[in-house]
Amino acid sequence: MCACPLWAFYFEKNFDHAHLVNVHQPRWACLVSCQVDSLPPPASNTNKLTPVNHQISLRLTLLASLLAVMLAACSSAPQATVPATTLPAPQQVTPSPAVPVAVVNGEPISAESFSVHLAQYQAAQAETGTLLASENIEQLVLEDLISRLLLAQVAREEGFALDEATIDQRLASVIEQAGGQPAFDAWLAEQGYTAASFRQELGLEIEAGWLRARLTEAVPVSAEQVLARQILLTDRFQAERLLGQLEGGTTFEQVARNNDTQALGYLGWFPREYLLQPEVEEAAFGLQPGEYSGIVETGLGFHLIEVLDRDPDRPLNPQARLGLQMQTLADWLAERRAQSTIEISLP
Repeated sequence: MCACPLWAFYFEKNFDHAHLVNVHQPRWACLVSCQVDSLPPPASNTNKLTPVNHQISLRLTLLASLLAVMLAACSSAPQATVPATTLPAPQQVTPSPAVPVAVVNGEPISAESFSVHLAQYQAAQAETGTLLASENIEQLVLEDLISRLLLAQVAREEGFALDEATIDQRLASVIEQAGGQPAFDAWLAEQGYTAASFRQELGLEIEAGWLRARLTEAVPVSAEQVLARQILLTDRFQAERLLGQLEGGTTFEQVARNNDTQALGYLGWFPREYLLQPEVEEAAFGLQPGEYSGIVETGLGFHLIEVLDRDPDRPLNPQARLGLQMQTLADWLAERRAQSTIEISLP
């Protein structure tokens, strides 16, 4: 699965877990910046609180969208050629082309660029049947474009100089991937690009991709981690009853077996700032192997947690490192936005 830049993600159910799937990847985007190798699904465990759990809020979905804007290394796996005729035709939107939809640190985001990206996003939703009705789609697309521009601006500030030869090389790869110049020209027209506007988009993706790579590659490959399991309950009375069993000498494994016969509540190994419920994470990192927590209340319910092992410097699995990269980039963008002057003209 290609995790290319821009646009949103949706949850695709796969048996009893969910994984993030890119609902709109421009057919040229993987050649511009990066492809993230598909991650293996987590072990079946309805209690596990990871960034792919079914309890994730839409806001984390948007965070994943930002990471797709951010991660920047292409895998070596070849990309299958996609015929231009399979690309969905975008719906036409008509903001005034003379007025930018936003100005970021003095640099405009054109109405033309916004219209193209919005139309592609809408076409992707129509193609997959995915609806994010609770979220303002126009705002989501604009936020992605602002994030990309912030990354590109800092790339320039840090000395990345994009030359025309690099754009020419990437453009040639895109044209080849599209099936040749005629097919590429047809796709440009269908998607609402001109040759000049697409070249500008390509340049921004290259610049932003350079900084994405620097930021994400700085995330360490190992970290302090705990191996834990939990018992997740829906009401406090039941949680208090099971806590009483633990305090009375019943082993955590037996209590877990009685309440989660398949997975025994295993959360697996995880680092700090990885779980979606920080209360669970805080409790787990406050325990030593063999210790269990009191009742921890979150939006999911009432948790009892046991730590089985600790490691001060354990290699991160791909999902855990991806989660930390997501958070690192979201934090970077939040900080950069706070330091920036952003004027939005979107109605």
